[in-house]
Amino acid sequence: MNPATILVIDDEPQIRRVLRSTLSSQGYVITDAKTGEEGIEVARKTKPDLVLLDVNMPGMGGIETCREIRRGSSAPIIMLTVRNAERDKVVALDAGADDYVVKPFGIEELLARIRASLRRHAQGENLEPFHSKELSVDFERRQVLACGEEVHLTPKEYEVLKLLVVNQGKPLTHRRLLQSVWGPDYGDETENLRVVISQLRKKIEADPARPKLLLTEPWVGYRFAPPRTAPSKTSGRKAGSS
Repeated sequence: MNPATILVIDDEPQIRRVLRSTLSSQGYVITDAKTGEEGIEVARKTKPDLVLLDVNMPGMGGIETCREIRRGSSAPIIMLTVRNAERDKVVALDAGADDYVVKPFGIEELLARIRASLRRHAQGENLEPFHSKELSVDFERRQVLACGEEVHLTPKEYEVLKLLVVNQGKPLTHRRLLQSVWGPDYGDETENLRVVISQLRKKIEADPARPKLLLTEPWVGYRFAPPRTAPSKTSGRKAGSS
């Protein structure tokens, strides 16, 4: 198995040197760039497996750089910033980032987040696509179609949908969804999950107020109910919601 390639985009030479040295010692192949414009070009040429991207850079900032990279790549993007405001995190995630690390950060924490992001991305590449008339999910391309029309999801929306679709028919608890998508330190922040589910329903359900795909399991969590494409061979029951 080839080592993962990580692109570091940061205007601080010391940060780039430290990350290059540290990540190389862990077996990763490192490329770097000192501006957003340069980072976009390097990403296009090298197609990295993961991007570490500073938010605050002169010229093209990290948020705009993230959006541009995301247009042509599904690789995980982890934002690095000195900011720790909730609004800044939301903006970064909506721009296409997969995770957010606040400077100064511990190297062990960063390495753990890199491993988790690469693992989630690899799992998506190995999954068989899901297809139905109402919804299609291509995990390798990270492409989602609702009634044949492509919908654009934030990374958190995509990860929640992927986990539910992969476990179709099974109720997943709030805690499992939160810890799988947001990380092991989460589990009780159910409002974050409710917001993501609400946004997903608006994007993939024909009637978000009466969902047929993303069902609520009262006091438990959520369940993906796959639409039936044909009557059961054994029971002859017609398609319908469970």
